[in-house]
Amino acid sequence: MLKRGDRLLVATHNRGKLEEIADLLRPFNVTVLGAGDLGLPEPEETETTFIGNARLKAHAAARASGLVALADDSGLAVDALNGAPGVFTADWATTSKGRDFAVGMERVWRELEAIRAPEPRRAQFCCTLVLAHPDGHDLVFEGKSPGHLVWPGRGEQGHGFDPIFMPDGHSQTFGEMGRWEKNRLSHRADAFAKLVAACFP
Repeated sequence: MLKRGDRLLVATHNRGKLEEIADLLRPFNVTVLGAGDLGLPEPEETETTFIGNARLKAHAAARASGLVALADDSGLAVDALNGAPGVFTADWATTSKGRDFAVGMERVWRELEAIRAPEPRRAQFCCTLVLAHPDGHDLVFEGKSPGHLVWPGRGEQGHGFDPIFMPDGHSQTFGEMGRWEKNRLSHRADAFAKLVAACFP
């Protein structure tokens, strides 16, 4: 179990994600390190579920470092597309020149138009956090941010599919919100609230 004052390895090379997690854990005096800080490679995400990929990354980092390790896997699940793109969210944005999330957003909307999905086009961002220990056991925390999709996308904040996602109860997309405002509402924040409740009661 993660405790106050512990060191935590976050299995990511994404500095923005690392800063976000460090900020969430700052009140608990947890020292956050990134996989990149220790020179650890990123394992290939070969699973077909959020929990599968998060477990793969967390356990690889815990084994390699001897530290408690945290990994997340997240994505956009669209109701009318039977939960797609889901765990393959980033893949939908992959082009021959790398990831282009405008391409991914256009694909989502094109597929919704093809099946004449009714409005509002409900979706949720999903996040699964896995906290893995070097001895092999883990804890799992799942979060969601429900909302609907808009077209065309709005805003240049955030990343990924944020410009087309409008969270419930708000009139701005994630792409229009400031980073810290979005972080309060996000699927990752929901999962983190559950982790904090379990580890720092």
